[in-house]
Amino acid sequence: MAGYQHYLKCFLRAILAGVAIAIGGCVLLGTMSIDPQLKWVGAILFSIGLFIVFTFGLDLYTGKVGYMFDNKPWTYGIDLIIMLIGNFVGTLIIAFCMPMSEQFVPGFIDARLDMLDTPWVIVMKGFVCGILMFVATDVYKKKQSYLGAFICVPVFILAGSEHSIADMFYFCASGTFTFEAFIFIILVAIGNAIGGVLIPVFQKYMYEES
Repeated sequence: MAGYQHYLKCFLRAILAGVAIAIGGCVLLGTMSIDPQLKWVGAILFSIGLFIVFTFGLDLYTGKVGYMFDNKPWTYGIDLIIMLIGNFVGTLIIAFCMPMSEQFVPGFIDARLDMLDTPWVIVMKGFVCGILMFVATDVYKKKQSYLGAFICVPVFILAGSEHSIADMFYFCASGTFTFEAFIFIILVAIGNAIGGVLIPVFQKYMYEES
């Protein structure tokens, strides 16, 4: 029963985290639909998603995956899968509440799916985002500061890297429910995971006594 309660609470926190990131996605799409040159404004305001996640202790896959090796990887892996599913449900809820198909700039979705021809590019874009999300999360965890969120989120968006949960919302909001979209999300999630664990793994080697 204790295990069931743990996974249920994780799932609920993950749904709310997906809702939070989707709200950030709404702001980004809204500003870009007014003028694509306002992307920088939407990138900054997108930080509201991570602000909500940190404030209420929600379970966001990209924020939690960096701590995989601080826990038992196999059991924590189950948590991460539950987070991914819950995050998706959260983004789907907001996409249903606020359908934004008219807000997409031309090529926003197609450009992502076109990258499936070079899947390693998708993984690498996810990798860069994973690093930034770990930095933002760890700054809040250790310093109780939102500074990392309000710096790292605009950087990952304007740099053109990929965030698996944000991409879930983009696909849901545009009504793109295809196998290609699913593969894209999986590749980004793998990249997010590799980038997320990079700094923690190197920290153990660089700073811990052998």
